[in-house]
Amino acid sequence: MQDIFDDIGHATWLPFSVIAARLALAALLGAVIGFEREWRNHPAGLRTHILVSLAAACFTIIGIEIVHSAQFEQEGSRLDPLRLIEAVTAGVAFLAAGTIIFARGRIKGLTTGAGLWLAGAIGLAAGLGFWQIAGFATLLAVVILGLMHPLEKVVLPADKARQRAEEE
Repeated sequence: MQDIFDDIGHATWLPFSVIAARLALAALLGAVIGFEREWRNHPAGLRTHILVSLAAACFTIIGIEIVHSAQFEQEGSRLDPLRLIEAVTAGVAFLAAGTIIFARGRIKGLTTGAGLWLAGAIGLAAGLGFWQIAGFATLLAVVILGLMHPLEKVVLPADKARQRAEEE
């Protein structure tokens, strides 16, 4: 029984306060993007973007811990941390692709899918501790999502703007 208690509390390479801060950052930044999607009444909103970003950050932190874990320091053991990023990217892309629908000759959900993919990237950045990259990418996403919609209404002809709105 003591082995179980020891395993639950075993030390991590990163201090737990750093891990908690990185996960919180990923959730917060995913929420910022998700809130914009929710506000515009799109299917993948607040919770979805938070979970995608948080999952990506969690996988990234697990990858960092694996690289520094004594369990994997055996001879002949090969570790490639880039595989983690590839796996998260592929998984989120699969999820995002599921939000895209082609119906009646129109594509819907493309922006939502792109937003989910970006939430995954932001989660990876937060998980790796690249706070500036995660924060700036979130800021750019909110600016792009928030400002492009009204700008398209002004710049594009009415029928083209309506079609774009339907695609989101």
